[in-house]
Amino acid sequence: MSHPLFDLTGRVALITGAGGGFGGAISEGFAESGADLLITDIVPETLQRTAENVSKLGHRVESIVADSITADGIRSIYAKLDQVYGRIDILVTCAGPAWTTRPEDLPLEDMQRTLNSLGTAKFHLCQEAGRRMLAQGKGSIINIGSIAGATSLGRGHVAYGMGMAAVIAMTRDLSTEWSGRGVRVNCILPAQVPNENNGLEARMRASPALRKTFLRGLPMGRLGRSDEIKGPAIFLASDASSWVTGVALPFDGGNLAKNSGGSHPGMPDETASL
Repeated sequence: MSHPLFDLTGRVALITGAGGGFGGAISEGFAESGADLLITDIVPETLQRTAENVSKLGHRVESIVADSITADGIRSIYAKLDQVYGRIDILVTCAGPAWTTRPEDLPLEDMQRTLNSLGTAKFHLCQEAGRRMLAQGKGSIINIGSIAGATSLGRGHVAYGMGMAAVIAMTRDLSTEWSGRGVRVNCILPAQVPNENNGLEARMRASPALRKTFLRGLPMGRLGRSDEIKGPAIFLASDASSWVTGVALPFDGGNLAKNSGGSHPGMPDETASL
């Protein structure tokens, strides 16, 4: 039997990017913990798949196809939320495309689009949720960021890294502003987690050395799985984390804990003496 602190029964959660690997897993995890859901994605087919998976768990799930990086799309999402539930207890912001190019070649338009999708759009989602949560005196916001916001990935990720750093800074600022009024704000920082939506597996197949590069930075010795994000998300959404706010939680197999010049057992091509 699960601990009651992790019980989400009676709570309403909004998850953006719910057709993706992280969004789909979090949607299922919240439903397994008792929450009712409004899920959204820009791709109807993947959103429908998540809705069908969640509905089998016996909890209410409503869905809306919408673009959660545009102001009009965000307004339509919250209009649907107000119509079908009239409240929000948990927000998870998963969606956020980015454009990667070497910094000397990066068009400013791509930089602006990335900063909008990762920074401005996530702030708009948080602002709308925050207004409703502050009025009811309680809520939990979880932003899905990246280790790229804490350390550099290289490989043309400058815009992505800047956008994810903005997500971390925004999380801390919103937490500072809102936690004393009952609204906790945290973020999760994934490392390399391949799934069918992010194209990471395809990139590693095209460049086998890339997998070794990732594994050299992962002391746990493997890449992550999308479903493993359920635990951190349920923790941050639930009363189990009632005194946890403003946190940027690594979900990274030990990546951020390891110095870039360090070694770990089983590390590919490791020649340094241990």
